[in-house]
Amino acid sequence: MSELRIGEVAQLTGTTPRTIRYYEELGLLRESEDRAHGKRRVYTQADVDQLSELIRLRDLLGLSLDDLKRLAEAESARAGLREEWEQADDPGEQRRILEEALVHIADQLKLVRERSGELQRLDGELTARQRRIRARLKALG
Repeated sequence: MSELRIGEVAQLTGTTPRTIRYYEELGLLRESEDRAHGKRRVYTQADVDQLSELIRLRDLLGLSLDDLKRLAEAESARAGLREEWEQADDPGEQRRILEEALVHIADQLKLVRERSGELQRLDGELTARQRRIRARLKALG
């Protein structure tokens, strides 16, 4: 797969061209130089993968766009740190990279755990309702 147009990317990711453009405006997806000069934007497999992951996280965690942006920024920062790691020979520099990566992962985990807590509370509420209804059914005979 080489260069793709926005409609093809939308079809591959199960979204719309409008959503893709909006995600670009918000900074969730990078804008290409060609797009900045009014030309048609072309996408790569890396763009498709990134968009698919954003959509998966949005749907899985029910994130707001601000939270999704925070998550994406942390992932982008970690990708940059991985590149730095490949070039780093100095143990002090390697330590700095690893410590910075931990900060970004902690931010991502915070978002995930907040959503997980909300899901656990909902699970508890639904389980309690289910027990009450079953108890009523049992009482009816």
